[in-house]
Amino acid sequence: MAPMTIPDDGETLGLFEPLMVSEGAPARAGLNDLALELAEQSAAFRSSLPASIAGALADLVRAMNCYYSNLIEGHDTHPIDIERALRNDYSADPKQRHLQHEARAHVAVQKWIDEDGLAEAPTAPASILALHRRFCALLPPELLFARNPKTGEKSPLVPGALRTRFVEVGRHVAISPGAVPRFLERLHRAYSLPGRIEPILAAACAHHRLLWVHPFLDGNGRVARLLSYAMLRRALDTRGLWSIARGLARQEAAYKAHLAACDGPRRGDRDGRGTLSEAALAAFADFFLRSCIDQVAFMQGLMQPDRLRGRILLWAEEEIRSGALPAKSDAVLKAVLYQGQIEREEAQTLLATSSRSARRVTSALLEAGALSSASTRAPLKLAFPARYAGRWMPGLFPDRPH
Repeated sequence: MAPMTIPDDGETLGLFEPLMVSEGAPARAGLNDLALELAEQSAAFRSSLPASIAGALADLVRAMNCYYSNLIEGHDTHPIDIERALRNDYSADPKQRHLQHEARAHVAVQKWIDEDGLAEAPTAPASILALHRRFCALLPPELLFARNPKTGEKSPLVPGALRTRFVEVGRHVAISPGAVPRFLERLHRAYSLPGRIEPILAAACAHHRLLWVHPFLDGNGRVARLLSYAMLRRALDTRGLWSIARGLARQEAAYKAHLAACDGPRRGDRDGRGTLSEAALAAFADFFLRSCIDQVAFMQGLMQPDRLRGRILLWAEEEIRSGALPAKSDAVLKAVLYQGQIEREEAQTLLATSSRSARRVTSALLEAGALSSASTRAPLKLAFPARYAGRWMPGLFPDRPH
């Protein structure tokens, strides 16, 4: 059987230039200021959190990031259901169960990024293929297909495989499949940038340009958002403490309008020197960076120590009154909130009680999910279960409908 010939129209790389907003562009100074502001705010937020609390928050942010990224795709899987999927607790409803598998796949890929799984830079073609392969490989077979929006025809989706046919996305006719590898190589070279500002701006610009190339039959939006996450994590050392996906999903119409505008051609002599509009790319970068800054500020507000402690301790008092938690559970929580973590034997001293009674309190908090511990002898740390987020961290994501 003869090997399949992949169509290549010989498109030149200039078709998706400019890849960055040039130094001389009218908007560049403002974008530099936004990039610096984002770097400063992200660093201040990161340094304000004890390591134990930062680790617990990053776990919750993965579920939040997944929720909002999937929401942009039209798939509504609440973080409580995502959390259940991570415990192998799946819905009996096939559609909901498939969405839980999809969400679990997204969380797994983000965790892999957080654990420095990418061997090369996020924009390297091998990294982009790995993001797609790891996500799709964890999907159930029922979700491994791409649907043609015009004909309704389904095509099998091969994890990590570049597309081999032409595609249209809205009004955008993507480059021929044979051209994809050389455009990905150019994208990587363009975004391998030194310095403090350039890598931050690159995360914004690469988001659109990857979507413009549309390397895969399906899954491009998720890969682009995971790519942005990985690029920002590397450029800003975010530790996974905030999510651009939440900012994009909360302004979905504006997000998609900006992406469509970036597909448009240059708007005259003053609009850069490339084939595509530099002004549109600059406007999207501005939108993207402001969304990032807004998300850092939002998370910083939620995590203000006094307010966070107050919300959690109020919750604990109500749980004690209702009998859901043993008396004095709030004292253990309070110690963890102030110290970041406590050794198990400290609970007995704190509560001025027997070791058996202290174990009953700590076991109840662990079972409730308010605390976590790596082993039966490891320190007790705060956890951020999705089911309590509405009380502990209001506004992080919508309350689950009853």
